[in-house]
Amino acid sequence: MGTYSQIHLQFVFAVKYRNASIHPSWKDELYKYITAIIQNHGHKMLCINGMPDHIHILVGFRTNQAISELLREIKSNSSKWVNERKLVLGKFEWQEGYGAFSYGRSQIKFVINYIPNQEQHHKTVPFKMEYRSFLKEHEIEYDEKYIFKEMA
Repeated sequence: MGTYSQIHLQFVFAVKYRNASIHPSWKDELYKYITAIIQNHGHKMLCINGMPDHIHILVGFRTNQAISELLREIKSNSSKWVNERKLVLGKFEWQEGYGAFSYGRSQIKFVINYIPNQEQHHKTVPFKMEYRSFLKEHEIEYDEKYIFKEMA
């Protein structure tokens, strides 16, 4: 019997301390780099976009890899990519952790329309509020102290 799956996941993660480090002048190249990582692992990139302090990625996920492994690769390799090109002052890092939210086929069009409109959406909804709403909507229990690491 073959292995067949239809898994759609949205990944959401932030720049460390939610610093607004992702600059419009190079964000598209970063997104292309992340897309290549995802595709090289056999997953299907459906949509990617974000804001200077966070990113949303919608993926047709294949069962050949653990979610945590893919996110570790995306975050470590994209941080390295930014730092090698000296695109930020200091060191670029992603915050620990991520959100992984699953969607049924009937919901995919909504998510594909939602992700490209981040700039418009965040004019009225702060990222922390958006992220909490994802957690609540997907009925994920969480501890507030682990949501975002604040700068000391």
